[in-house]
Amino acid sequence: QVQVVESGGGSVQAGGSLRLSCVASAPALSNCRFGMAWYRQTPTAGREFVSRVESDSIITYGNSVQGRFTVSREETTIYLQMNSLSPEDTAMYICQVRMTFPCWIGTRRLPSGTELWGQGTQVTVSS
Repeated sequence: QVQVVESGGGSVQAGGSLRLSCVASAPALSNCRFGMAWYRQTPTAGREFVSRVESDSIITYGNSVQGRFTVSREETTIYLQMNSLSPEDTAMYICQVRMTFPCWIGTRRLPSGTELWGQGTQVTVSS
């Protein structure tokens, strides 16, 4: 079973910074090739793409965070450095793992494209 666990959320004033982390863990997971990404979700706006690091290290950002957020990755951990935060960044930040190629985790085969999600970490930015 793959576990995806986020941390680092909290409350901050506008203009401040936060650094989120997400760790994916499972037996032999490091033998798999997968991308990791951040999304954020609010009750009104729904789920929004934030940033992704593919298994080949290609990085992409959503338009609303370009230039303010920086993503990085170390094997099975992805980080999101968030600077110049504004109240509009308030959301539940959720980590996603997506298999690039099929991979076996124990006795379970995960096809390419399999998506695994964490529970999220709340970020609240006050004005």
